[in-house]
Amino acid sequence: MSSSGADAGLERLKARIEALRSKTVTNGCTESEALAAAEKVAELLDRHSLSLSDIQIRATECDRHEVPTSRKTKAPLDYTIAAIADFCDCKVWRETAEDGTRRYVFFGLRHDVDAAGYLAAMISTAIASELVAYRLTREYQDVPRRARATASSSFSIGMAMSVSRKLRAMKQERDRQTVAAGRDLVVVKSAVVDRELDRLNLKFRQSQRPARKYVSEDAFNAGRRAGDELPLNPAVKGS
Repeated sequence: MSSSGADAGLERLKARIEALRSKTVTNGCTESEALAAAEKVAELLDRHSLSLSDIQIRATECDRHEVPTSRKTKAPLDYTIAAIADFCDCKVWRETAEDGTRRYVFFGLRHDVDAAGYLAAMISTAIASELVAYRLTREYQDVPRRARATASSSFSIGMAMSVSRKLRAMKQERDRQTVAAGRDLVVVKSAVVDRELDRLNLKFRQSQRPARKYVSEDAFNAGRRAGDELPLNPAVKGS
């Protein structure tokens, strides 16, 4: 594929991902729809990458995609952000914005970081949507009012961890298939990203042990069930 052909392919990829965004993040989505869209994003990313030669991938520029939050403390997305980065063959780190709020930064090939940013927004939307549904259940209504904030947080964390497990399982299967087809995209992409990180003199330090967080076991398990009961590869509507 020529350079102009690769650029055209990238633009088509971005357009497809933006179309998915309009059907999920913009309008709200369930976890099932979020996982379905993640599966479609994976298909688009792999199809695009497999259409390029190793030389073309090595010539692709890296970029960063910032995902701002309105929080100064840990959010449910923290429990799945690393899985999202791995799913999209990116690096990720957390920064503190000027106003003290947290933001995530994905770093990698341009189409990969765009996809990671989309998945992060989509999964956040899905967690919020499922939390609304959980708050209407009898289980939540039976929780004392003083404990409902903990129950909500616990549900969201349980669901985030379930999504994380599923993304990692999906990624493992994708990598197995591409290697079986004769290409190891992870190795090729990682070399490009690591080279650029070295050029920018960006180093990662070992994360500190996370602070202990008290959760409601019942609510946490409810969130985990909300994810575990869903199929790993649901169909994408209108794709």
